[in-house]
Amino acid sequence: MVIHKTFADFVLFLYVHMAHADGEFHETEVKVVKEKMKKLFPNESDYDRKLKETMALYMDFDKNQLRTLFRDTFKHFSEVKFPVKYHIYTDLYDIINADGKIDESETDALSTLKEIIDVSH
Repeated sequence: MVIHKTFADFVLFLYVHMAHADGEFHETEVKVVKEKMKKLFPNESDYDRKLKETMALYMDFDKNQLRTLFRDTFKHFSEVKFPVKYHIYTDLYDIINADGKIDESETDALSTLKEIIDVSH
């Protein structure tokens, strides 16, 4: 299952997933996501709109299908090298740590993604 046309769009979806891993979007986490979007989408002019669209896509997505989506999408974008994937992983950690505390649900989400990234290496 692949729902993203570009790897950057998929990465933003991952960022939103991590920002919401504890069940809510904390303002500080969203702020970190917006900062990271500047590198992901250097030609984007409306980061707020793009983030809102991705958040809506995430909220409407069947969460039971997330693991399949993540695994299939990493396989789909197989040309992406491990160092880039590792950088994404560190970005995800930055996002969950943005509010100064890391909940167990965030740790679990990050661990799952680490496993998928390592498997696709």
